[in-house]
Order: sequence, then C-alpha cells, then structure tokens
Amino acid sequence: MTKENNNAIAKIFEGYKGGDEMPLAGYATLFGVYNSAILAMLLTEKTPGEKSLDDINLTDILLLGVATYKISRIISSDRVTSPLRAPFMEYIEPDGASEVKEKVRGTGLQRAVGDLLHCPFCLSPWVAAALGAGMIVRPKTTRFLSKVFAAVALADVLQHAYGILKDEEK
Repeated sequence: MTKENNNAIAKIFEGYKGGDEMPLAGYATLFGVYNSAILAMLLTEKTPGEKSLDDINLTDILLLGVATYKISRIISSDRVTSPLRAPFMEYIEPDGASEVKEKVRGTGLQRAVGDLLHCPFCLSPWVAAALGAGMIVRPKTTRFLSKVFAAVALADVLQHAYGILKDEEK
C-alpha cells in the first residue's frame, strides 16, 4: 500500500476513539478468521449420507443453545480454564462458584483475543459455530457433548438454587 492509501484508511477510522481499549485491527483479524471459518464450512461439499443443515431441528437448536451458554462461560471465566486466558488476562481475585475475576491486558491482537476470551457473549458465536459444524460432521458425538454441557448448566442452576435456599434458612 502506498502512503496515500494508508492515510486514507487511517482517516476513515480517526473519529473512532478508543486506542488500546478498542484494538480495531485485532478485532478485524478475529472477524476475518471467524468469517473465513464459517465460509469454509459452508463451502465444504456434503458427502453422501452426511447430515445437512436442514437436518438440525428445534430440539437440536435448544440443546446447542444451552451447551453454547455453558461452554462459553467455562472458557471465559472458569478457574480451571485460566491457563487458556492467562496470556491475555491479568488475574484479579476469585469470583465465586469456581469463577475468577480477571481483566484484559495487552494491546493489538493480544488485547482483541483477550476481549474475546473474557466475554461469554462474544465467545458464543464461535462456540455455536463449532457445535453447529460438529452437528454436520459428527452429530452423535456433538449431541453427546452438548447434552453433557447442558446437564452441567442445569446442575449450576440447581446448585445456585440450593445455595439460595440454604442462605434463607439461616
């Protein structure tokens, strides 16, 4: 790119403030990776006997939704997955129910990946896409794993409900 092109591109983004808080180039990289992976999945030829996207029903969607919720929470804040986040986060303190409080660190792509890993809402499309691809490639395995994580999500609700009832008894 010429210097003029670089200046023109910089000018487009100059009104969007945020600096290190908003690493736009890092976000653009992640956006590109995600969309390239989705495009590759959609363009992959279906082999005979393979499930198609139309074979995913409402029950599967609900199952994948609950599993996506739980997997995203585990990745973004669970104590045992902190080694995955450590290159992008700074540990602050425990945050109850086996979760930790962290803050994102770094700049550029490191910051962008940290923002992704720290946010269960941001992770959900990535997890859902992976599970969706799994439903096409390995539906039985994906359903089993999704049921496991859905059961864990239900167990979490029951654990929290028990804790609330126990606290009310005191």
